[in-house]
Order: sequence, then structure tokens, then C-alpha cells
Amino acid sequence: MKKRIAILGSTGSIGTQTLEVISQNPDHFEVEVLTANNNISLLIDQARKFQPNVVVISNSCHYDQLAEALKNEPIKVYAGREALQQVVEMDTIDLVVTAMVGYSGLIPTCNAIKAGKHIALANKETMVVAGEIINQLAIEHKVNIYPVDSEHSAIFQCLVGEFNNEVEKIYLTASGGPFRGFSLEQLANVTKADALKHPNWDMGAKITIDSASMMNKGFEVIEAKWLFGLKPEQIDVVVHPQSIIHSLVQFRDGSMKAQMGLPDMKLPIQYALNFPDRLPSTFKRFSFLDYPKLTFEQPNTKNFRNLALAFEALNLGGNMPCILNAANEVVVQAFLNDKISFLQMPEIIEQAMEQATYLKNPNLEDYVQSDKEVRIKTSALVKSRTKQKI
Repeated sequence: MKKRIAILGSTGSIGTQTLEVISQNPDHFEVEVLTANNNISLLIDQARKFQPNVVVISNSCHYDQLAEALKNEPIKVYAGREALQQVVEMDTIDLVVTAMVGYSGLIPTCNAIKAGKHIALANKETMVVAGEIINQLAIEHKVNIYPVDSEHSAIFQCLVGEFNNEVEKIYLTASGGPFRGFSLEQLANVTKADALKHPNWDMGAKITIDSASMMNKGFEVIEAKWLFGLKPEQIDVVVHPQSIIHSLVQFRDGSMKAQMGLPDMKLPIQYALNFPDRLPSTFKRFSFLDYPKLTFEQPNTKNFRNLALAFEALNLGGNMPCILNAANEVVVQAFLNDKISFLQMPEIIEQAMEQATYLKNPNLEDYVQSDKEVRIKTSALVKSRTKQKI
């Protein structure tokens, strides 16, 4: 039988690539649910092409337009956050791809797990904010979580067949982004346009900025702790500009395993959708002759402070990673709106971490309240910087 897929965030980078994978494997997958936030025109096109059972537009302002466009299609149309949170509970769903951006993916992912749906996790912020709760829910409801991020997929692939062997350390690789090797003086003058030019990956605006600031790698460090049951000291980051080795696992005997391939998100997406079986693909193949040198560097956490802040949040635990994420979402949007500079982002995040209410043993409602509190505090910090700029 075909696996029926729900895609949360179908109009984003991961969502559209997931649909490409489904298109290339029509005998294995079919689309059951598509959701989007604001990209109404693309959602309409996707719905007409893939004929899902249900589509949901989170922004209710677009409901009438969506319903009118799909009135002659055998597709149910819903709108609003509540509908998004409920649709993942449908009996007809086999797997939920969580491709939403940021904190917004937390509650839908929790609800999907509670409904017994296996998760293909692309929304790393869910694990950053509430990894312990997500793991508890997954165990309780016997749900598998398959990582979609290329780095975590690489670790996952390296661990297949090794679950009884102790991991000594993992190494998450980072491309270094568009500003690798930049001095603080150079970083002080980079623009939004500069930051959006990633050298290796084609991603959405938010994750591209996170990659440029190395916050994305910091989030991946926190996510790795929860996905693979690691201690902070077992996780390291190495800059690998070619993005061919996607991550490595070192075992207690000193041997290492790496997963390699060209930088193409469709490969880890397909692996997550059809685990444990690998489907044939037409993806471009890697050739060593095209990459005669694979190089590695230590990340510069002085110039890219966000990575250090992520490790601090990981070591503190509790709701501090939630605080980190909320502050980051606010400053990234402010940077994209030209309200603050690139180097002001980590400065404001650090201030928010110092000012926010720290909770050592938070529950889900505590995370929700922390997120609200930190967004207010961080927005005020952004506003004060904007005034200084003027």
C-alpha cells in the first residue's frame, strides 16, 4: 500500500522538495494533507496537482480565496491554527512531514505524535524548544521520529546497525555559510542580500540567515542531543566548506563512519519517507574527481557568537533553548526587515537569555509562556537598538 503523507509547510523549501520526491515515487507515496501559512497561490497549484484529501491555510484571511479556487476539486478546505493542529490527527495519515518554520511547528508535532503518527522531522526548532517532551511523547505513543536535516539524517544513517555500539562522539559538519573566514570588521558591514547567498544549499530565508550566523548549526547541536540521546560533550562541530560529508559518528573503539553525498535535501527526505528501505533515485551522483580536496576547519565562535550561545543554552537546559529560539526568531525577522545589523543579532539574543525567566524543569505550557515572554522582551530590545541606529 502507498504511504499517505501529510506535509506541514508544503510551500516552503522542504515541503516543495518533499513533493518532488513524492512525484518521482508515485507507487510508494500519496499526499493526504497539505498545509501552508500564506503562500496561497502555490498551495492552490499543489492541491490541484496532488489532489490531497485536505488542505489547510493557517492564515484564515486566505480561506475564501482558497475555497473558491478549489470548489470544483474533491478536496476539503480548512483554515486557522486550530485546524492545522487538528488535521494531523486524521486516521488516514501514515507519516507527517513537519516542514513548518520555527516554533510554529511545536504543537502540531505534539498532536501528531499523540495521534500515533510517525514523524519525518524537518522542523528542528521543535526539538530545540521541547526535545525532552517530544521524546517522552514518542516513547509513550510508540512513534518513530526520522530526521530530515541532512546532518541528522547522516548521523542516523551512520547509526543503522550500530545501536548496540557505544557512540563516543558525533561531528556535525557546517559549510561555514557565506561569511566563512570573515573578520568582525567585515561582518559589521554585511547586508541581508549578502546573508541570503548560501554557497551550497537552496533554503528558505529564515534558515539561510540562521546558517549565515551559525545559529542553524547551534540548533542542530541541541537537536542532536535529543534525537540521539547524547551528552553535550559528545557533540562537536567542524566546518567543512564543500558540504560533501554531512556528518560523522565516532565509536568507542576510535573508528568513524561518515555519510557522504552531494548537497541535495531530496536524498535525506526520501530516506526519511521510506525508511528502512532505500528507493532508487535519479539524483546526481557524487564523483571524487570533482572534489579532489575535502577540507575541515574549527568554527570561529568568537566571530559567530550564536554557536557559542547555543552550546550555553544546551548546557543550562530547562527552558533556555526555548528562550534562545524565541529570541532568534525575533532578531532574524528584524534583520530581514533591515531594523538591526548582522552582528546585533547575537548581542540581542544574549541579552534576552540574561533577562528571560529561567525554568529548570518546564512543562509544555511553560514553554508556550516562555516563548511569549521572550518575544516581547526581544522585540523591545530590537526597538531600543533601532532607535539608537536612527
